[in-house]
Amino acid sequence: KAVDEISLTIPNGIVFGMLGTNGAGKSTLLKVIAGVLKPTYGSVDVKGVVAPMLELGAGFAPNSSGKENIFLYGATMGFSRKFLQEKYDEIVEFSELGSFIDAPVKSYSSGMRSRLGFSIATSVKPDVLILDEVLSVGDAAFREKSEKRLEGMMGDGVTVLFVSHSTDRVKRLCNKGIILTQGQLVASGEVGNICDLYTEMVRQK
Repeated sequence: KAVDEISLTIPNGIVFGMLGTNGAGKSTLLKVIAGVLKPTYGSVDVKGVVAPMLELGAGFAPNSSGKENIFLYGATMGFSRKFLQEKYDEIVEFSELGSFIDAPVKSYSSGMRSRLGFSIATSVKPDVLILDEVLSVGDAAFREKSEKRLEGMMGDGVTVLFVSHSTDRVKRLCNKGIILTQGQLVASGEVGNICDLYTEMVRQK
């Protein structure tokens, strides 16, 4: 079982960190919450529009340009073309892609795909934003800018589910968190305590 007997409630408007080693079930749990995978039993209740950034480039049409993908990706989240046109300049400016916005996404580096996906997902301000290791690529300046945007979204009531192997980043950005081990929930609580416990668990391995 990739995810086994996990039961949790994530309050509205917080940044919720998920920690665990590779294969712990973090990405699978996020895919279930996003509706990409259906649970074999149990249920998931998600309120509002979800913007999932589960894998770099996931949801993008590789042969289409960055510009075209802004409208395609936005449409999958239920946003109208008119709304996306209003947000277009903001998305391109934040992504810092410049003229590359007219190039096909298949020519993008992993960092460029991450920039585009993050810029779309955060500019349209969904109710739930799911980020699976997307801030681990790209340059330090863009990561810092992205973290500031996430902090701003917290005040707007956006719920963020954040997976990272960096306890420093989780501690800096998140309010609460959980630790997964072999598909099971082994700890949950305030993010400082969770990060300290996870660091100790990794040291003992």
